[in-house]
Amino acid sequence: MSRELRGPNEKLGTVLALAGISNAGLARRVNDLGAQRGLTLRYDKTSVARWVSKGMVPQGAAPHLIAAAIGAKLGRPVPLHEIGLADADPAPEVGLAFPRDVGEAVRSATELYRLDLAGRRAGGGGIWQSLAGSFAVSAYATPASRWLITPADSSVARDAAVAEAAQGAHSALVGDTSGEISPLRVGHSDVAKLREAASDARRWDSKYGGGDWRSSMVPECLRVDAAPLLLGAYTDEVGRGLFGATAELTRLAGWMAFDTGQQEAAQRYYIQALRLARAAADVPLGGYVLASMSLQATYRGFADEGVDLAQAALERNRGLATARTMSFFRLVEARAHAKAGDAVAAGAALKAAEGWLERSRPGDADPSWLGFYSYDRFAADAAECYRDLKAPRQVRRFTEQALSRPTEEFVRSHGLRLVVSAVAELESGNLDAACAAGTRAVEVAGRISSARTTEYVRDLLHRLEPYGDEPRVAELRERARPLLVSPA
Repeated sequence: MSRELRGPNEKLGTVLALAGISNAGLARRVNDLGAQRGLTLRYDKTSVARWVSKGMVPQGAAPHLIAAAIGAKLGRPVPLHEIGLADADPAPEVGLAFPRDVGEAVRSATELYRLDLAGRRAGGGGIWQSLAGSFAVSAYATPASRWLITPADSSVARDAAVAEAAQGAHSALVGDTSGEISPLRVGHSDVAKLREAASDARRWDSKYGGGDWRSSMVPECLRVDAAPLLLGAYTDEVGRGLFGATAELTRLAGWMAFDTGQQEAAQRYYIQALRLARAAADVPLGGYVLASMSLQATYRGFADEGVDLAQAALERNRGLATARTMSFFRLVEARAHAKAGDAVAAGAALKAAEGWLERSRPGDADPSWLGFYSYDRFAADAAECYRDLKAPRQVRRFTEQALSRPTEEFVRSHGLRLVVSAVAELESGNLDAACAAGTRAVEVAGRISSARTTEYVRDLLHRLEPYGDEPRVAELRERARPLLVSPA
């Protein structure tokens, strides 16, 4: 379906020419992006001609897909107003802002929480169904630079009058007409509850994957529990704790979205988490968010930007973060260097990461969110670095170390390590061992909800295609079939 504008959409025509995309090319890209989100679209060059020459506006997700397709070609975000489709929906801008003002930062974060959950209730996929494929690594440039320049706000205290005004505006947005507004006064106990929720969510995510129903409660917690507190009244001390706890939850929401393949959602949550960490004056937490951004950028094929984001995390944390925290940041940097094919830089970063880890001690004041990181995790990521650098002997060595301990708490990580092990065995010419590790990985993947794990399995099967006639490979492919055809 579509509706008509008052004439040709010259903006869309101009940007298409700038991007060098033909009508047929745009139609194909939009259909492909839709398919990635389970949408069956049948646009063709005639459809695009109508959008441009007659000003027809496609309905549903299509305007956002058009912006995403053009943005991917241009290498930057393309807002709807730039292509003459701003009336379709304001959602594409949600969560991308990194305001300088604390009050605006609260508004930006709570708007993201509200629109995401509203969309989930209305159509199951939230606003991310509409924003399919709209990830643009360039959107991280401003947040990273602003955080580096000023990693802490001078004060975050909110008095009752400011809180009342903010809550009134929020109530109007959500359609709450219940009457008089009494500002919520936030205390340390409120912050403690949010931190406990974050701890529980981290545990569920590691054990069951980002798509598990328990993990998916994080956006609900942000809207129902965190947002009213952010809009309340609090002292500077309580406010710092509140922003820190909410930043942890918001980063978790981003990580879970990343794990389930919703890259555009993850990007917006990460940006808001970084802004909240700045309000908390928590530089290590801000570095952790930047490290998460780096991993996403590297995973999406933007290794150079991944290096920049990891190094931004490192730069501000020198002399502040614990040894184990610095080790993790250097490990993330190594992942990006390895993906870029820079063996020397990757090796140096790995050596530094291991050195920092060896200097860490049990009594160090490590943040609670770093509880997952130990030598096992270092070895697992080192194995992935050497996989990207095509060094199977090193992959096997580090994977053996990564798999040497029980993994009841980190089930997803265990599955990923098994796939990396299978790839190393295959590249070493050990087809039997590769299929054995692959079979164990498929079994683990079937117990969790993680698009990332499924993608790792899919990559392994692709590497095994030259051996497709082998019974062991055929059996593994058959075992993996239910995993690959079911929604992640």
